Amino acid sequence: MTTRLKRAVLGLSACAAMLTMSTAALAAEEQYIPLLTYRTGSFAPLGIPWADGKLDYLALVNERDGGVNGVKLAYEECETAYATDRGVECYERMKGKNGGASGFDTQSTGITFALTDKAIVDGVAIETMGYGLSHSANGAVFEWNFPLLGTYWTAADVMIQDITKQVGEDKLKDQRIALIYHDSPYGKEPIALLQARAKEQGFKLDLYPVTAPGVEQKSTWLQVRKNRPDFVLLWSAGIMTPTAIREAQAVGYPRDKIYGIWWAASESDVVDLGQTAKGYKGITIHNSAEDGPVHDAVREMHAKGKGAENGDKYVGTLAHTRGMMISMMQVEAIRTAQEKFGKGQHMTPEQVRWGFENLNLDEARLKELGFEGIMRPVKTSCSNHMGDDWARIVQWDGNKFEVVSDWYQSDKKYVDPLVKEMSAKYAAEKKITPRTCEG
Repeated sequence: MTTRLKRAVLGLSACAAMLTMSTAALAAEEQYIPLLTYRTGSFAPLGIPWADGKLDYLALVNERDGGVNGVKLAYEECETAYATDRGVECYERMKGKNGGASGFDTQSTGITFALTDKAIVDGVAIETMGYGLSHSANGAVFEWNFPLLGTYWTAADVMIQDITKQVGEDKLKDQRIALIYHDSPYGKEPIALLQARAKEQGFKLDLYPVTAPGVEQKSTWLQVRKNRPDFVLLWSAGIMTPTAIREAQAVGYPRDKIYGIWWAASESDVVDLGQTAKGYKGITIHNSAEDGPVHDAVREMHAKGKGAENGDKYVGTLAHTRGMMISMMQVEAIRTAQEKFGKGQHMTPEQVRWGFENLNLDEARLKELGFEGIMRPVKTSCSNHMGDDWARIVQWDGNKFEVVSDWYQSDKKYVDPLVKEMSAKYAAEKKITPRTCEG
């Protein structure tokens, strides 16, 4: 090898070493959080405030706290338009950046389905607050999935509980309940729980799939007018929701007999309808209808010209609050991991996964974070990747949503057997040996 060639090789080696050192230094100074969002497409009315909420809380942590124990949060959006293939593309491009992704809030049940197997291989946590695979609450099987705070099974269960409270348990068997759902993995998720309850409790269950994006529902609501169910459960999002409420009005179906899932019960779903939607009910995960100190802090940040580009337009709305809750739990997973693996240090994806599995947000901690009254305490474990599921019912009065129920939790009599059965089936299909969990 000539002297000149040796120098060239040594020069390249030095550059590679410097690049490695630079990458390591970046990883030590920042914690990377990818954000899958949909600001376009038929779900955009939900996706925009949801995405703003996630961004605003991460910006607040950097602005107010200087990051997590001095480790700044680096984050970027990737637009999916709620399309599964685009979500997978975003994931593949972002999973290994900047020292590794600190988990993915997929913001889509379909994308969650597509990424669950990949996450196992790649070692990246999938955080699905209030959506995704309901049976992934079983952490013994789903080591990398975290359906925090509730699932579509717990939501459907609470809806039936509220209906039971209205009509009386002895009369539930006489009720006809319709599920009008987006014909996608998202819309189909509550069916298994509803069928289990219908079989046990004797009520009639009608299923009405609606083809995406959900703007054509006339035939569905004509069937509703014909069959006249006592209650309608609406599993929609984006433009499908106001379309359903308008069609309900057109056929004379009372809006106060309709329950929307939490992704169909935000201000953007009904504000343009005003009095047309009066009486419409929704379920709100962990009481995210409330306003608290964290909202004031975000508004102050926006007054300084920082935060999401829409400013404080959506701050205080249900979808925006849920976005903040998602980011808060992701940040707290990082903080929890630091307590075990090194305070003030960059956490690897595997270490963040441990943080998600060991969350313990008690009332004192929620108060410190500004979420007092917005959330109830939540604790996760090896076996329980959902944590504590709390929900309340809200109702649109023509101008705003009001909380109209006490706290509910799902009835484990109906939910737990499904989680056990479906997670065992998944483990068998994927040849996964469940972990042994002490808690």
